[in-house]
Amino acid sequence: MPDRTPVRLGEYESAPLEPDQLTPRDVDRLHALQARGCLTLTPDRTGWRLKANATVGVLVLDRVRVVIAPKFAIPGEQLMSWLAYALGTPVPATARWWATGPDGYADLVAAALLEQCERLLREGLRRDYVRRRSVEPVLRGRLDVAAQATRRYGQLDQLHVRTFDREADIWDNRVLGSALKAALSLTASPDLARALHGAAGVFPQAPTPAAALRALDRTHYTRLNARYQPAHTWARLLLRGGGVTDLLTGHGTTADGLLLAMPALWEAVVRRLGTEAVGPHGGHGVPGGSGVGITVRGDLGNASTFRPDLLLSLPGHDTALRTLLPLDAKYKRYDRHGVSAADVHQLLTYGSGYASADAPTAVIVHPQPGSHAQRTLQVRGPKGLLGIIHVLGVDTRTTPEQATAWIGSVLR
Repeated sequence: MPDRTPVRLGEYESAPLEPDQLTPRDVDRLHALQARGCLTLTPDRTGWRLKANATVGVLVLDRVRVVIAPKFAIPGEQLMSWLAYALGTPVPATARWWATGPDGYADLVAAALLEQCERLLREGLRRDYVRRRSVEPVLRGRLDVAAQATRRYGQLDQLHVRTFDREADIWDNRVLGSALKAALSLTASPDLARALHGAAGVFPQAPTPAAALRALDRTHYTRLNARYQPAHTWARLLLRGGGVTDLLTGHGTTADGLLLAMPALWEAVVRRLGTEAVGPHGGHGVPGGSGVGITVRGDLGNASTFRPDLLLSLPGHDTALRTLLPLDAKYKRYDRHGVSAADVHQLLTYGSGYASADAPTAVIVHPQPGSHAQRTLQVRGPKGLLGIIHVLGVDTRTTPEQATAWIGSVLR
């Protein structure tokens, strides 16, 4: 990888760029990312100014390497643990060395993929039967009579054969080879790059990264390939440039990079936290947010529908009756300022639409490094109570398991 000027900033921070540091191709790619809300690129008197939104990661451009470090909610040394938790994949053993350094967390994701791939190599790569056509000096498999007659005109010095052999060149392995190659373009560590290159040489590769992603989307896990699931999770993250399902977009980025949208990560964390927190007490998440959700009709255009990030079904005082509790994830500084009017209105709508009429309740869950926090908002009108909003601040310096236990004690 050619030497590129490092540009480092934190989420919600900005950095200046010289006019010659961005090629026209870079400007197009950054504008595409700006359209997705990842960052903002604006011209100024001295060149360009690049501002990160709620995004962290690495972006490799033609002349610069942009590293966006987490600043607000999840400390760098905890980011990978929370990311693994949101993805539902085990935290690799190397987690004890994980800390976002000057090169960003792309090296850490690459190291996680490498560890899983090395485990698969130790256990032995999965093999499956693959059909192939080839020309051989001796008969192997079945003779392709039509090809032999039309291409060799009856000559028998070379035989057109069709074989069906067990090989490691299957999609389960190809997607990992493509992901290891993609990780090579992101890492700044020579030792890690050397290890990635060695592993990539062992795995077969897909024709294109897009083909690998399509294969991952089609993959179904059985007892034969279940051990591949953690490696495929990290591979999908790398191949999509940070955009895995429910975390960024389904299209990835147009530049070489690994950018993670922190609000989407927090939503994935809250969905798992809430579901696991109420499980021991008889609660469970409602798939799909209870049918059609809250629908707005009669306005210009099509009807609009919206749902909370998580809808929990909780046991009531009467075991035969259950109550619904909507939770919404907010990646905001609600540890430092009050809940916005827009969020109050949104949560009141959720409480009114899902919770019981006598006590419409909803919950906001936001990140709060340093300690757990809880406060309750009571919204009243001229005719009495309109709703109750519980604001829960989750300490992101703790482990996900500790956060789950705390939320369970609050919601019980």
